[in-house]
Amino acid sequence: MFNKAIFVGRLTADAELKQTPNGVSVTSFSIAVARSHAPKGGERQTDFLDIVAWRQTAEFICRYFTKGKAILIEGSIQTRTYTDKSGQNRRAWEIVADSAHFVESKNASGGNPAPAPAPAPEYSSGGVDDFADIDDDGDFPF
Repeated sequence: MFNKAIFVGRLTADAELKQTPNGVSVTSFSIAVARSHAPKGGERQTDFLDIVAWRQTAEFICRYFTKGKAILIEGSIQTRTYTDKSGQNRRAWEIVADSAHFVESKNASGGNPAPAPAPAPEYSSGGVDDFADIDDDGDFPF
């Protein structure tokens, strides 16, 4: 069996780092993911996906990502059952993140601006006389 999910979206709120009673880091948050197509004559729809991350992945997300930041999540889809406050059995679908990645540059996400690129070198127009013949014995160095 194979269960692998990859999503790119934006955090809907800041992720909050929590600890289990055993000291394991965990966070849960949601991301907004735009669908790749729009219905005919309509606007693109957005899905809101629940994500759970553990240990170093949770710590990484909470340290570097905030509400509105784009994020790529790799993980698996899992279900869990629980009983709600009214005693009804419920099922929740969520993505358990194995890793998280940046998808925007710091400049695009409001960080420090990138340094200005170096100016391109200027070349004077040359002639054939600017080149010299190379002796070639036919023995390639590779």
